[in-house]
Amino acid sequence: MKLEIESQETGKLEVLVKGEDHTLLNIIKENAWKKGADQASYIIKHPYMSDPKLIIRAKNPKKILTDAAQLAIDDSKEFETVFSREVKGKK
Repeated sequence: MKLEIESQETGKLEVLVKGEDHTLLNIIKENAWKKGADQASYIIKHPYMSDPKLIIRAKNPKKILTDAAQLAIDDSKEFETVFSREVKGKK
């Protein structure tokens, strides 16, 4: 994965997310909404020929994006813990 800030202005951040698809972008988008974004969306112009662009509008879009990424990490760790506990209980 490679990130490239395409556009940055007051209250808006556009980031190209190279090497990713709907899976990660949907998680980040939903988490950005949870963290208080005014707008959180992404576009993929062509699935094979363009990189996805994440668009965040908020008072502080960089903080929203950072918080959204951290929430994804926290959720993944929680899932891992619960799943490991469940697998061990089924033996």
